[in-house]
Amino acid sequence: MQDPRRGLTLVAPPLGYAVALLAGPLLAIFLFSFWTQDYLTIDRTPTLANYREVLSDPIYRTIMARSLWISGAVTIITVVLAFPVAYYISFRVRADRKSLWLFLVTIPFWTSYLLRIFLWKVILGYNGVMNSGLMGLGLVDEPLTALLYNANAVVITLSHAFAPFAILPIFVALEKIDRALLEAARDLGESAVTTFFRVTLPLAMPGVVAALLIVFIPTVGDYVTPAQVGGPGGLMIANMIQTQFLGLNNAPMGATLAVVAMVLVTIISLAIVWLARRLAGGRR
Repeated sequence: MQDPRRGLTLVAPPLGYAVALLAGPLLAIFLFSFWTQDYLTIDRTPTLANYREVLSDPIYRTIMARSLWISGAVTIITVVLAFPVAYYISFRVRADRKSLWLFLVTIPFWTSYLLRIFLWKVILGYNGVMNSGLMGLGLVDEPLTALLYNANAVVITLSHAFAPFAILPIFVALEKIDRALLEAARDLGESAVTTFFRVTLPLAMPGVVAALLIVFIPTVGDYVTPAQVGGPGGLMIANMIQTQFLGLNNAPMGATLAVVAMVLVTIISLAIVWLARRLAGGRR
């Protein structure tokens, strides 16, 4: 009994500290969402006025829907493009060279996130690399204005930024697959395609689900990328939360938007996990 108690004694302080750091801000945000503010004066009388405004105002609904759409598009694009890369590293690269490939995948982490955003502004800008290349090939007569400062630019930039986060968990899941199972499937008459869909993909589903969640959850709350490359048509809910807290000095409304966003992200994340389990179970 002494060893468990000693372990609990050692773990309790840092665990309590971590819980306090996580639960404290969330509790403060939740409480603020039921208050109102008139410039510098905060009225702590509980009210649902903020929630009614968020649910009824078309501006908030539009921005929230846009945020979910952008995050969903980024998640799908990133995971779909990451799976072949992870599959190639796991099944086609020699064991002694896999570390090198993983090292190359993590190279984007070496540069600042903000610097990568500015590089995409250079690529997608009016006189940027993309427009210069298209004009040089004679595909367009004048620079395209639809490449930057819109939702598409946000999707492209975020997909590039979060690609390593999708590749790595899928690779780990693929590495755990027993190759004997694949050989057994082929011996039983399965083709390469059916083996992939009936054996490989279901067994890799935990990594796919992890990649989906790792990409989807943080992209909903990203505000740097939309602010730099999104323009008015690419702003997301995090930009509105920032505006409420800092620009309009309305912390309760910003807190309400944060709570609503967290609830929606939680529901969608649970739906992703449930759907993935159903699909994996159906394939088995």
